[in-house]
Amino acid sequence: MAGGRGGIMAGMHALLSAFGPIWMLTAAGYAVGRSGLLGAQAEAVLGRFVFHVAMPAALFSMVSGSRPAGFAHLPVVAFAAATALVSGLGYVVARRFFGRGRADGAISSMASGYVNSANLGIPVAVQVLGDASFVAQVILFQVLLVSPVILTLLDSGTRAAGGPGGGLRRMLTMPVRNPVIMASLLGVAVSAAGLRLPAALTHSCDLLGAAAVPTALVTLGLSLHGGPAGGTARVGGRAEVGVAVTLKTLAQPLTAFLVAGPLLGLPDHQVLAVVLCSALPTAQNAFIYAREYGLDSGLARNAVVASTVVSMLTLSFATWALGPAR
Repeated sequence: MAGGRGGIMAGMHALLSAFGPIWMLTAAGYAVGRSGLLGAQAEAVLGRFVFHVAMPAALFSMVSGSRPAGFAHLPVVAFAAATALVSGLGYVVARRFFGRGRADGAISSMASGYVNSANLGIPVAVQVLGDASFVAQVILFQVLLVSPVILTLLDSGTRAAGGPGGGLRRMLTMPVRNPVIMASLLGVAVSAAGLRLPAALTHSCDLLGAAAVPTALVTLGLSLHGGPAGGTARVGGRAEVGVAVTLKTLAQPLTAFLVAGPLLGLPDHQVLAVVLCSALPTAQNAFIYAREYGLDSGLARNAVVASTVVSMLTLSFATWALGPAR
């Protein structure tokens, strides 16, 4: 009994330690926004910096130094199935029940199923699972497979076709025009070729990429003061945000449990890993993408904030119910 209580307390401490920086950096952004210290265009400028500079550098460093050979493993398949089902449901609900267009539907889909796997998933996995090897596969899955789908929907839903064949041309050239996809593809090419990049280049990318997460969180905090600067006038209503958060924090981990446990019959520790990663809150990437494409960043912003709060409960329950200390 004492060991079980100690395990639960350790898990809660790990969760608080992981969530603390997210809340503090977001609060710092809000305080900066209220003070007007960085001026009226701070959110727009920082958002563009994250999307066009820091995030591509982080993705290139991560993908080029990895060996993405674990996608066929059953735990990744279970996580991918839950992500696809819930994200698809979020897209359909946004289009049919909330009147969203294709691009805004993609943001709703992302808010419903794109997990905060890097800056939150890694510390939680290290403390609860003992290592972050599965989280690394989740990160690569989202970067290499989910993000291109989301960005394709965003691009096709926000750009004019440009005449006959224009839509096809834009789709074929999008990897070259989109810095997130381009950086990921370059990373895949470097990894596949087994190239060893100069230390100065890798260190520079690491330093630049390290700015992505904190700057994105500060930008998120800025948007909480005075509304989203770069999106449309429409802000996601409570019902729409509630649906996205429910799908993210309840439906996705429950679906992951059903797929990993009863359907695939994975061992308990793998079921825990799949459910824990699926229960992570919405990544701030959803807000950055919405802001960059001039969409309703209010929906993504509110979903990120609300799911981060609610996921404290779902992550704690998953750790207690499925963890070895139960």
